[in-house]
Amino acid sequence: MQKISLLFSFILLSINMLQSKNPFLATYRTPHATAPFNEIKIDDYKPAFESAMQAQNREIDKIVSATAPPTFQNTIEALEYTGSQLDKVSSVFFNLLSAESSDEMMKLAQSIQPKLTEHGNNIRLNDRLFRRIKAVYEQKEKLNLTTEQLQLLEKTYDRFVDNGANLNTQDKEIYRQLSMQLSSYTLNFGQNVLKATNAYTLLLTDAADLAGLPQDVIDAAALKAKTQSKEGWIIDLSAPSYTAFMKYSENRNLRQQLYMAYNTKCVGGEFDNLENIRGIINTRLAIANLMGYKSYADYVLRRRMAANPQNVYDLLNELLSGFGGAAKAEYREVQGYVTGKEGRYVPVQAYDWAYYANQLKNSKFSINDEAVRPYFELSRVKECVFGLATRLYGISFKKNAQIPVYQKDVDAYEVYDKDGKYLAVLYTDFFPRTGKRPGAWMTEYQEQGIIAGKDRRPHISIVMNFTPPTATKPSLLTYEEVKTFLHEFGHSLHGMLSRVTYPSLSGTNVYRDFVELPSQLMENFMMEREYLEQIAVHYETGKKMPAEMIDNILAASNFNTGYYCLRQLSFAFSDMAYHTITEPFMGDLYAFEEQSVKSTEVLPPVKGAIHSPAFSHIFSGGYAAGYYSYKWAEVLDADAFSMFKEKGIFNTEVSQSFYQNILSKGGSDDPMKLYLRFRGKKPTTEALKRRSGIIE
Repeated sequence: MQKISLLFSFILLSINMLQSKNPFLATYRTPHATAPFNEIKIDDYKPAFESAMQAQNREIDKIVSATAPPTFQNTIEALEYTGSQLDKVSSVFFNLLSAESSDEMMKLAQSIQPKLTEHGNNIRLNDRLFRRIKAVYEQKEKLNLTTEQLQLLEKTYDRFVDNGANLNTQDKEIYRQLSMQLSSYTLNFGQNVLKATNAYTLLLTDAADLAGLPQDVIDAAALKAKTQSKEGWIIDLSAPSYTAFMKYSENRNLRQQLYMAYNTKCVGGEFDNLENIRGIINTRLAIANLMGYKSYADYVLRRRMAANPQNVYDLLNELLSGFGGAAKAEYREVQGYVTGKEGRYVPVQAYDWAYYANQLKNSKFSINDEAVRPYFELSRVKECVFGLATRLYGISFKKNAQIPVYQKDVDAYEVYDKDGKYLAVLYTDFFPRTGKRPGAWMTEYQEQGIIAGKDRRPHISIVMNFTPPTATKPSLLTYEEVKTFLHEFGHSLHGMLSRVTYPSLSGTNVYRDFVELPSQLMENFMMEREYLEQIAVHYETGKKMPAEMIDNILAASNFNTGYYCLRQLSFAFSDMAYHTITEPFMGDLYAFEEQSVKSTEVLPPVKGAIHSPAFSHIFSGGYAAGYYSYKWAEVLDADAFSMFKEKGIFNTEVSQSFYQNILSKGGSDDPMKLYLRFRGKKPTTEALKRRSGIIE
């Protein structure tokens, strides 16, 4: 007996020692219990995931084994609070998989993702658990639940139904197989995009090939070459590098070469995504059919504000009609400018558009990115973006170097409310690097919610790919990069200002076509003189941007607005085409994409170019049958901001109403009800058309 007791003690001691060495399996001893990035090793993830899944399984077993009849508290609430350990390790792993990845991380994801998918299926297809959930759901009218409790109940029930809980035994097994396939396809798709982006470089060794490029762009290209131990200048497919080259390079052949590299990413070769696309859309269709829907769009849109594909197409076609004429007129103007400049007819191609449109813009408004960059130095822009939140919502930001970060360029801030009470942690990650996927996004390492009677505050991160500093200059942003900052910061406000009970309803856990409202609303401030006068200050002289330059920026704010609207509509139409198929697709993806965007085309198609194989939003992100939401939310944000303009853009009565009715509520109520409480009426496209200059 004593030997057994000693052996048992030894085993417990060994387990405790292993846990103490794995940061995910111990209590975080960091400021605000933030992730201890400095302690995490690649070998920590697998045991942490395995332990976390086992822990959640025990929590689920406790719920389904309860002898008491199912209630909201012992079933719905209890389920909501399971999996906290899994959330902890998953948030770190998958956020870093996007922001600070490596070959080891991607390889590990390939082994972990199937296990997580199986684990999720085991929960959502657990008959005993669903019977308890359904029993509570069927008596919801008698339970006297609060609005938020009712939202949680309905969301929980819907999530299980949408993931096969009502299927028969045979169909549940089919669903398991399909969801595993889909998980594999989407993971492979996203990893291929990252790898293909990182794999391409255009090395320039002749200084003549730099003609037209601003010195900052040249310096950044030289620095990239130097870091790769190469002579010359490197242009790559990261946003700052690619966008600047396409806008400024005088070398048409190189522009075409870079354009084709960008628009044939993941076509053929090691990182091909064509078969992944077919696999994704056909698997999604099979899941939708299994659930009783004719298309994947029909399946998912019933849980969105749009409700069904027809409402999406109605919006897209209304915007196409409203902005199409302007887009064609803009194209004719650019073509006329090129003909006059070149002294002959040179048809403007897609790889010419950014270059010539930028020149036309400069000639019309005497404004260009390089002229405004010195007025948008990143550290000051950050202060002014934070300051805008202070003015609107009373919150403040304090950098804390004691909070661990995952990369040297990342900063961590404590956020406080107007009374000085701790509100959130905000991480900022601004510059491109190998291992970070393209684009910009907001994410969470910890969601807000009431846990054991205490308000657990969120840990939010905003990640971007801005123009980095050079050896001689700090990071100087373009006007559009500042708007991107404000956009992602708007998402972060949605997360940081959340005041709900249940984590799964907090912050940005809202309908996909509602989530972009807070982010896109913040972009509006960059089109207001009152804000531009505050944020735009020369980084060397300290002088404010001249009034004439601000006039030109505002005058140019709707330059080519029709073209850019139709470009975004092309992505939305493409997305809907892929997700409204009703038969499995094995055809030509080039022809399919070409047909899907035909109505939105302004420029002649470039043979061989295709955007779908790198369209991460819909094939590895969360925007499947949802890319329209950017335009849907644009209607909302234009309508909402018109209220700010009516009463003053810094009007605290309006901003506090937006805070209380939108930002703090997360998904705790129906989004249209939240919007009506703020705005007092339903939105229309009129404000968007007026803001865009389509109507007076």
